[in-house]
Amino acid sequence: MAIATINPATGETVKTFDPEDAREVERKVALAAETFASYRRTGYAERAGRLRAAADLMAAEADELAATVTTEMGKPLAAAKAEAAKCVKTMRYYAEHAERFLADVARDADAVGASRAFTRYQPMGVVLAVMPWNFPLFQVVRFAAPALMAGNVGLLKHASNVPQTALYLGELFARGGFPAGCFQTLLVGSDAIEKILRDERVVAATLTGSEPAGRAVAVIAADEIKKTVLELGGADAFVVTDAANLDAAVETAVKARVQNCGQSCIAAKRFIVQSGVYDEFASRFTAAMQALTTGDPMDDGTDVGPLCSERGRADLEELVDDAKAGGASVLCGGERLDRSGWYYPPTVLADVTDSMRVYREETFGPVATLFKVSTVDEALAVANATSFGLGSNAWTDDPDEQERFVEELDAGQVFINGMTTSYSELPFGGVKRSGYGRELADLGIKEFCNAKTVWIG
Repeated sequence: MAIATINPATGETVKTFDPEDAREVERKVALAAETFASYRRTGYAERAGRLRAAADLMAAEADELAATVTTEMGKPLAAAKAEAAKCVKTMRYYAEHAERFLADVARDADAVGASRAFTRYQPMGVVLAVMPWNFPLFQVVRFAAPALMAGNVGLLKHASNVPQTALYLGELFARGGFPAGCFQTLLVGSDAIEKILRDERVVAATLTGSEPAGRAVAVIAADEIKKTVLELGGADAFVVTDAANLDAAVETAVKARVQNCGQSCIAAKRFIVQSGVYDEFASRFTAAMQALTTGDPMDDGTDVGPLCSERGRADLEELVDDAKAGGASVLCGGERLDRSGWYYPPTVLADVTDSMRVYREETFGPVATLFKVSTVDEALAVANATSFGLGSNAWTDDPDEQERFVEELDAGQVFINGMTTSYSELPFGGVKRSGYGRELADLGIKEFCNAKTVWIG
């Protein structure tokens, strides 16, 4: 795939970039390893000051940065500005809390015959980050902020369709005062990943992306016995029972499905509704989806922008067309829009069966599937009938039902009466084929640390 900015709203190639050659990649890997040797000895206060400076820079440049993001991957401008603000908040969060998260943990010295026993968290070294285009700022920052505060250094291999965003991030932390080798962008294709990951100076990797990409990185890392954190696809369930607040559930369901033009691993995709409220939910949800404005992501009135790429739209069309051929009902949308750019309208499918691809595969775009169930038991069975397990939502005001969903939904996250999202303060990650490991909160900063046991006699 070419390294280029191609505007999804028009299909126009804005700017292309030559991939960095092997010599330049070697220079950056060597610089990262050299920098880690000294950077790991810096104190938390010094790191925090630099991270806050980087946050201040992004805050000051948010409008221009958001326009770049929208031009490269198509999300509405307001959403791009919100993403930049979330990055700023996350950097400030880790600047404030990292030292406490990584403080020595006292153990029972008497029980092990020591005068002191404790766990000390120490940085691992150079970590390769393979990141996606859908949240091109936040996916990177939620790795970089805790990694840098822990004393690690990073090499970023970003998606090839967001090169200007990648270059901005590669320069941001140096501009904030971090040594030049602390965080560097590698403008390379996916074919360069294996050699970089097998380099003995690179000690670990984190990847957010597709299941095939995650599997490929995991295989290489396993062969090299290197730590990985993977955040992969999702087919999140959005369960609505007869005991739900239907007004809130419908309003949130629309936001949950079309956030980021539907291109989010934790966007709700499968709407599983109990029979007592199904007809009303389906009617109101469909009307709200149909009323959304699809258009130029730079316009303030746009709710849904284009999909990120022509290939992405074609993949989504194939899933919808397969469902239609199999007998699914199209309640709204279901056909590409006749305009330039890679647009696809908000779409609602009902009467979906397990013979259809859309039943099993992730719909990465504004396409929702509806399922009618009779009981909470049936709702849980449908919700868990997927190979993915990233996020989930359940809407009910019944405390017993809430507890069942918390206990029995097979996912890394369960949101009751709210939309699945990510917070700096909460661990984020999945189970099953949605990956492993956790980002954010205290668990995220510890993923790339050596939890060293210390025993002193």
